[in-house]
Amino acid sequence: MTSALKSSLPWGAMARLAGRRLLFAAPVLLVVTFGVFAIAAASPFDPVKAYAGTAALGADARTLERLRENLGMDQPFTSRWWDWLTSALGGDLGHSSVLRQPVAQVIGERLVWSALLCAVAFVVAVLTGTVLGVLAARRPGSALDRTVTSLAYSLEAAPVFWIALLAVWLFALQWGVLPVGGLTDTASEQVTPGQVASHLVLPAGVLAVSQLPWFTLYVRQGVGDALAEDPVRGARARGLSERTVLLGHALRSGLLPVLTLVGSRVPELITGALLVESVFSWPGIAAATVEAATAVDFPLLAALTTLATAAVLLGNLLADLLYGLFDPRVKFSDM
Repeated sequence: MTSALKSSLPWGAMARLAGRRLLFAAPVLLVVTFGVFAIAAASPFDPVKAYAGTAALGADARTLERLRENLGMDQPFTSRWWDWLTSALGGDLGHSSVLRQPVAQVIGERLVWSALLCAVAFVVAVLTGTVLGVLAARRPGSALDRTVTSLAYSLEAAPVFWIALLAVWLFALQWGVLPVGGLTDTASEQVTPGQVASHLVLPAGVLAVSQLPWFTLYVRQGVGDALAEDPVRGARARGLSERTVLLGHALRSGLLPVLTLVGSRVPELITGALLVESVFSWPGIAAATVEAATAVDFPLLAALTTLATAAVLLGNLLADLLYGLFDPRVKFSDM
């Protein structure tokens, strides 16, 4: 990017848009955390019995009641929510009752692996979807176009856990070319980049395949529409090569709709990552989320839900910023 282009970017308008979104995010996160505590309080699961484990089977009602008081579970959920919120604003996310660790430590140990999985899968899905969409849009109705679109629609309807189980059966059990799960080999005593990379292939590939149809179909539609526009026809009439027309004109405008897809796919990406992590025993936040939900671990459940909500809001903000930068017809003041 040249210095002239940098100086022309509307940094002030972008900052104002980001500021407005952050102000909007604050009440949203408050409502989300309150809803988590309310729903968890109505859950049929007993957090005290989940904390005590098998010892709760032989404990009398008085012992369980004292344990409930020690854990603060005898308070209304509104009081527990307010105590957690004020502590969280001060940097203390509380203590996980089911994992017996500080919530910040639980998230810190697992978030990096979930972020790695989602980032790799997202990049692979965007790049592969762009290539397939462009190839299909070049010759609408061709055998390649019909094959790509049929495959995209089929994958769009396939549940991510089904794709994961199919990948395990094919690549790990039948062919034996990739490890089936975990972060490292079973006998390994340390985490090495090579082992992480080999164990990442299957979960990241499955998660990328689950997101691939939307990017492929959006790029195909956008590039196909751009190829039929007058500026592209004029470029062809001037004798420009097909490669220049495709990459320099059609692809640039055809990718604009994909930018809006970035934010809308974040919730699906997070949900898919939870399922993929569970199937492949990937040490991300999936296991912690499941345990927090089944054990009604209020602090951990609220922190993980807040984190997922913040990721969705940031994804939508990123999509709007990218769209405003690359589409001259869109003004940040109108967003």
